[in-house]
Amino acid sequence: MSDTETTSDGATDGQADHELALVDLDAGYGDLQVLHGVDLTLDAGEYVAVVGPNGAGKSTAMKSVFGLTDVTEGDVRFRGESLRGLTPEEITRKGISYVPQTSNVFPNLTVRENLRMGAYVRSELPEAGLETVFERFPILEERIDQKAGTMSGGQQQMLAMGLALVLDPDLLLLDEPSAGLAPDLVARMFDKVDEITESGTSVLMVEQNAVEALRRCDRGYVLVGGENRFADTGEALLANQDVRREFLGG
Repeated sequence: MSDTETTSDGATDGQADHELALVDLDAGYGDLQVLHGVDLTLDAGEYVAVVGPNGAGKSTAMKSVFGLTDVTEGDVRFRGESLRGLTPEEITRKGISYVPQTSNVFPNLTVRENLRMGAYVRSELPEAGLETVFERFPILEERIDQKAGTMSGGQQQMLAMGLALVLDPDLLLLDEPSAGLAPDLVARMFDKVDEITESGTSVLMVEQNAVEALRRCDRGYVLVGGENRFADTGEALLANQDVRREFLGG
């Protein structure tokens, strides 16, 4: 089997050659096992989406990359190096940033103070990273002294992404970035993710809006019950009748 081939359940070979690889991963929280032998890969500069029904283990897979779950079997590798046992701070220092679905900004802090918190692993706020964030999200520069808790939901989501991007990561993890956004803001959020990937940053995204995520991503994975069900290009998954019938409403 070649690097780009997948089985019907989404398993892949050659994980060591990828920027990120979840290899036969069992993970969960304490005694609760959520993932059962999950395989997932992502190459440098790639945009990969993980979709599936509620409770499928999508967010658990992402949290496992960032050291936020209990991994019992298998491995998480970044550029061939295992991340198992590392803290989120250590993983951040390796070039991975994570935007959680909820509680992803500090509401009582200003935009400037939030961005400083995003760079907590550095002794000072990197100017180059700050400029990049403002280029991508001009509203944040305009609201630099405004407290995050007084901003709109869409603006807070931009700030959350800015927090993750201020260190110019090689890999950005996005957990349900469209959750809670007004419909007219969802497309704008996806546009911002497109811009981030076009700049060379790899993106792994868990997303409830499966159709839009698969339409825009390079490759996608469908998880069900904590296991791989399908893996292919986003375009192929959208055209797959089984995927459409079971997960996309037709």
